[in-house]
Amino acid sequence: METKRPIIILKKKGGHGGHHGGAWKVAYADFVTAMMALFILLWLLNTSKQIQEAVGGYFKDPTGTSRKVGSNMLGAGENFVLTRDNMPKLKEQLQQAMKQMSDFEKLKSHIEMTVTAEGLRIELSESASGTFFNSGSAKLNADGQETLVMLADELGKLPNKLSIEGHTDSQPYAPSAAYGNWELSADRANAARRVMQANGIRSDQVTQVRGFADQRLRKPDAPLDPANRRISLIVQYLLTGDSDEEKPSAGKETQFDGGRPSAGKEAQPAAPAKPAAEEKPTPKR
Repeated sequence: METKRPIIILKKKGGHGGHHGGAWKVAYADFVTAMMALFILLWLLNTSKQIQEAVGGYFKDPTGTSRKVGSNMLGAGENFVLTRDNMPKLKEQLQQAMKQMSDFEKLKSHIEMTVTAEGLRIELSESASGTFFNSGSAKLNADGQETLVMLADELGKLPNKLSIEGHTDSQPYAPSAAYGNWELSADRANAARRVMQANGIRSDQVTQVRGFADQRLRKPDAPLDPANRRISLIVQYLLTGDSDEEKPSAGKETQFDGGRPSAGKEAQPAAPAKPAAEEKPTPKR
């Protein structure tokens, strides 16, 4: 009787493909993602500042719901509008930024911010020895330079217009001097404008540079007080199309009390001008 031979089946295990599976696909996807991120970064570095701020603003506030002034908003540039309602928030933001200055403790009593009928008024007042400017000069000292650079960096990110004022006390110059309080107040305001435009303020952002000499004293009862020597930066309200209530009413004028504006007094009709024949020239002294 013939014996059947056993059937032997040989099974070979798979090679490296079975061991690694699809892990290489994950590694390749990570590599492609990293390369894409690198190319996006290189592209951003070569774009305009406006595009960089827009992209940065998106990542800070992807939903667009945080439309208010705060630590995340000033970098968003034109993504928001400062009106009468949210101007106090800008004041808080600037106060926080000022605390980072090197001599803040020494300067804080000479910096005052007030929300007025015009907008946010920032006043930098002088001491007897000079706080922001050299005494009797339109040259900024180190503290004045640092303060204005900080303000320019923050305010330059806003769409609001600015006006800059210069004020002096009532201490007169010598009668023979060719330079006086009018020139000093205007020169200090213009010096502040130059520094701020060189450090963040747009060329079209400043609408007025005004020198008032001693005509709008901060302390009318003490005309020689050093606090009357100051420069004022006014961040003007940015009116929107549906904010007609923010526009000055007809027949109203803005009154100033020691340099601080307050609205509400009815404008009085101007007195009729005298005929030219009756006018007499004022003698020079």
